[in-house]
Amino acid sequence: MSDVKIVAIAGGSASGKSSIVREIAGYFKDDLTVIGHDNYYKAHDDISFEQRKTLNYDYPGAFDNDLFYKDLIKLLDGKEIDMPTYDYNNHTRSKETVRIKPTKIILIEGILVLYDEKIRSITDTKVFVDADSDVRLQRRILRDTKERGRSLESVLTQYISQVKPMHETYIEPSKKYADIIIPRGARNLKGIQILKRHIKHLIEEDNEG
Repeated sequence: MSDVKIVAIAGGSASGKSSIVREIAGYFKDDLTVIGHDNYYKAHDDISFEQRKTLNYDYPGAFDNDLFYKDLIKLLDGKEIDMPTYDYNNHTRSKETVRIKPTKIILIEGILVLYDEKIRSITDTKVFVDADSDVRLQRRILRDTKERGRSLESVLTQYISQVKPMHETYIEPSKKYADIIIPRGARNLKGIQILKRHIKHLIEEDNEG
């Protein structure tokens, strides 16, 4: 194994993960690479668009964790990968991939990156971003209607039927595996500073080694 280390950031949908990840990525620049677990949603080219719209994307079986794990192992071994990408508008995997080179820190983020024991076993540090459920719902409505072209009705229906029960069944329980918990999402500036200091320490450990 190389000196690459994996930091996992999990948390509920619209908990503030992306904002924290952007802040961390901007701070560490070339020493850190972000890989979104969403890119590893399974492809659904074999079913219609209307069917794809009704699929549950908030439970562990929605992800191709075998490929995710293999790609992370390659990065840990100092090898490049071709990361898949996901098309939210068409609800399936895109034909395009992104070449990812190993860096000192690989930051993986997603609602369920702490759920799978195999993925947890190769992460150095596990982080859970916590946020009130009402706040998360408000953010999800704004994000999905503005950025992903969804109707308010479809967002609320999906939240009630899938997002909320899946959060309570799979995501919230994975918090117990976290080494660091950041309450209040991206508003918790002190929590983000603590995480930055920790990642800086990991990088400096590598430099000393």
